[in-house]
Amino acid sequence: MNQRKWILRFLWFLVLAALLYFALHNAPLTEILQTLQQLQLWQIAILLLINVVIYALVTLRWWIIVRAESKAIPYFPMLAVRVAVFGVSYFTLGPQVGGEPLQVLYLQRKYGLTYTRATASVFMDKLLEFLANFFLLGIGLTAILQAGILSGNGSNSFVSLSGLIILFLWPPIHIILMMRSIYPVSLTLRRVSNNKFVRFIAASERMAGTFCRRHFRSLLAAIAVSVLAAIGMVSEYFFSITSFLQIDLPFSQTVAAWTAGWLAFLVPLPGGLGALEASQVLALGAFGIAAASAISVTFLIRGRDLLIGGLGLLFAGRGIGK
Repeated sequence: MNQRKWILRFLWFLVLAALLYFALHNAPLTEILQTLQQLQLWQIAILLLINVVIYALVTLRWWIIVRAESKAIPYFPMLAVRVAVFGVSYFTLGPQVGGEPLQVLYLQRKYGLTYTRATASVFMDKLLEFLANFFLLGIGLTAILQAGILSGNGSNSFVSLSGLIILFLWPPIHIILMMRSIYPVSLTLRRVSNNKFVRFIAASERMAGTFCRRHFRSLLAAIAVSVLAAIGMVSEYFFSITSFLQIDLPFSQTVAAWTAGWLAFLVPLPGGLGALEASQVLALGAFGIAAASAISVTFLIRGRDLLIGGLGLLFAGRGIGK
């Protein structure tokens, strides 16, 4: 049994090492370093501080959800878990998801929560994350339409983005439905099958709905924290391009460029590889910014993500070792 346990640990470490090698092997490390060398030490310190605040808020949202029914779970250990989740999600295929099972395993193995209850907390965490991003993305999509980034014809751009707009409306609608004891994910999956996995998802969604009804104050607090975290992400982008790279844009265009970068991470590639660079050249180019400056923005973003993602993989490996 111990031998099997050590083999599984070794395989996990091998996977994490492969992900880190793939990311570093394909990342333009020289260009990233040159971009960072243009910044002063205090500017880098501000960027790091903003990211610390963002991850503190993201963790706080999850902690509020969990603490509503499990008062004994501390906050600070969850911060390392959230960084680990980012690391695994960033370096794997998919639209910035993949590390969430670490959250479930942490709550289940460390504090004895059932898989269903732990999954319900992660379900609510992701739902509120999308809910907060929706408001900023709504502003960004409006700016993208006005700028005509996707096409020169405004109506064609609207048609192109209509599907995304509907998608971003899903989180608030989903929360309202769950508060009324209507569970859309469960209803949809049960039309296809009623196997053990579907029943597990249905139970998790029902628990998430129970949280919305029983802990309305906690729900509002988590939403407020999530909105602050989303504002922090836009603020970091604003400071990066305006104060540090001397790219002067109006607020609406800055949000539009940030939105283009956020959408790039929905591409099923590790860290939106290639898509992020294309999104910034396209968006910032529409606002009259040179391609070289747009690429500098992506180098700065890549440097930040590689640093945090690398720490996340280390935290994930440490957790697996334990």
